[in-house]
Amino acid sequence: MALKIGLALGSGAARGWAHIGVIRALQKYDIQPDVVCGCSIGAVVGAAYAAGSLDRLEAWVTSLTRLEMAKYAELSFRSGLIDKARLNEGFVQNICANDSNIEDFDKAYGAVATDLHSGREVWFTNGNALTSIWASMALPGLFAPVFFEEKWLVDGGLVNPVPISMCRSLGADVVIAVDLNADIIGKHRRGILESSHIEEVKKQPLDINDKRDADTPFGSLRNTFFDYSAQFFPNLQKEQAPQAPGMFETIAGAVNIMQDRVGRSRMAGDPPDVLISPRLAHISLLELYRAEEAIQAGYDLTLQKLDQIRQAISA
Repeated sequence: MALKIGLALGSGAARGWAHIGVIRALQKYDIQPDVVCGCSIGAVVGAAYAAGSLDRLEAWVTSLTRLEMAKYAELSFRSGLIDKARLNEGFVQNICANDSNIEDFDKAYGAVATDLHSGREVWFTNGNALTSIWASMALPGLFAPVFFEEKWLVDGGLVNPVPISMCRSLGADVVIAVDLNADIIGKHRRGILESSHIEEVKKQPLDINDKRDADTPFGSLRNTFFDYSAQFFPNLQKEQAPQAPGMFETIAGAVNIMQDRVGRSRMAGDPPDVLISPRLAHISLLELYRAEEAIQAGYDLTLQKLDQIRQAISA
């Protein structure tokens, strides 16, 4: 009797497009997971895969640009920094219809969210698929909590960033887990550029296509200003007192630390059979337009793990 394969797709915002690359590599060698469970961005990719719409999702996310991402921005203290209605249109077009139910998917699927009142995990294994996605990815500060069955639900990454336990609960004998948070601690750059970096910038030609890591939602305008000013106004950059991180940088850093620590603890108690951890700390939280880079990283690392995966699923 063949072993049931589970795929646990972890949280990680823009880094989560690496999940697409992982799935593509598995497909290339005819490794077909029977169960797919996701947390946050993992729930997005997992739902598309389980619904048979991964091609549409990949085409959409690889077409995103910085300018298009700016269209999804919304500044609201109540609803968060992302225009949920506009983003939901993209989900409907590229993942599943508004009335799609999880039980209608081609594969067993689950998503994990967090009860904001009790701190407990909430598992979605049936019912409306888009509700499960939005609840799982409701990261505080970016998206408003989702009200479901008398509970306010937020991002599942707060309690279970890589839902290995859910995969096993849904019948998986072997679990392949994708952890996107392994190298994210301390990834945010200081607000004021280091003098050594300034000297490096002076020596290099300007490259408007340079994709450097960012500490703001859609790429750091502040860092861009300092880079350009260092080229044309070298005397402008003087030693300055350390600048406190901004609100978004602080939130992102705190969430990164929490998810890393929670994820390590959960996997210590319930380790996956195969762990895939793409190194994507250079991709900021909402640099969703860097999909091709993330997908390739997930694809390449999965190929490196292929022998281990084959050994696990044939045991």
